[in-house]
Amino acid sequence: MHAIRQHEFGPPEVLRYEEVEDPLPGPGQVRIAVTAAGIHLLDTKIRAGQSGGPFPPPELPMIPGREVAGVVESTGPGVDESWLGRRVVAHLGEASGGYAELAVRDVSFLHAVPDGVSDEAAVAMIGTGRTALGILDVAQLTADDVAIVTAAAGGLGTLLVQAARHAGAVVVGVAGGPAKVEKVRQLGADVAVDYRAPEWTDEVRRALGDREPTVVFDGVGGDLGLGARQLLGFGGRVILYGSSSGSPAPLSAEDLFAQGLTVSAGVGARILKGPGGLRPYEERALAAAADGTLVPLVGQSFPLEKAAEAHRAVEDRNTMGKTVLVP
Repeated sequence: MHAIRQHEFGPPEVLRYEEVEDPLPGPGQVRIAVTAAGIHLLDTKIRAGQSGGPFPPPELPMIPGREVAGVVESTGPGVDESWLGRRVVAHLGEASGGYAELAVRDVSFLHAVPDGVSDEAAVAMIGTGRTALGILDVAQLTADDVAIVTAAAGGLGTLLVQAARHAGAVVVGVAGGPAKVEKVRQLGADVAVDYRAPEWTDEVRRALGDREPTVVFDGVGGDLGLGARQLLGFGGRVILYGSSSGSPAPLSAEDLFAQGLTVSAGVGARILKGPGGLRPYEERALAAAADGTLVPLVGQSFPLEKAAEAHRAVEDRNTMGKTVLVP
């Protein structure tokens, strides 16, 4: 089969399109003919040798990729053969192997792709969708909320904008560049602003009038996260789920007391160690895609051999929604 292999840590160019041996499914496993492999910002950090979040540094060489959808084309010992030929999606967890024409996963981690859901959408929901639902469980949005979503045109941001609208909240979507701002507006944000504008926080205040934001969803950190937090009214909530800017927004105990803030982690142990682990979130995410409650935005698909180009686009913030590789 063909796959993307990484022999060293570094820039996107370390991702090489190579021919390798087909993986063999072991006991309790299936082999999937991959039709879509998801790219996550975390993948780019792992590739560069930076922190892999909850995952230990991988051993090299490796085949990257942790989210795949496709068709079960063979089974290992002890697996019901009724899985053969079924469309499935799976998160590979700490394992790698997704950027390939074939991938292996334990059958207990498989989900059937619901009718009407594309493989690309399924890949988006198995990782990004489950994370969005975990974050939303923490936020407990109501129609009384005014919610700010940073990186609102990203894979997570587009889902959070939709969910906040469904809850009846007023939504402020913050994105970088006119095209992304327009997409956020199309998704239903009441206010959509470009954080590249030096006075974007003043624009938000003018648009909201006498209403103050009550909750900030921050996966960016840095100056953008700080600016969003400073828009909050007294007693506001901050839901943290990343720092794609490279550093978290500065936050001290003095800030918490001065603004009466509640700060919560939307990811990490809160969802990893919940009842049933991550699988209930995955099931709910796929169901939400199937019934149209949440519609993942698949922004761009790249051929498998263009994985380096796809990583570069994600790192340069030239993508919207979920970015996918297609073997």
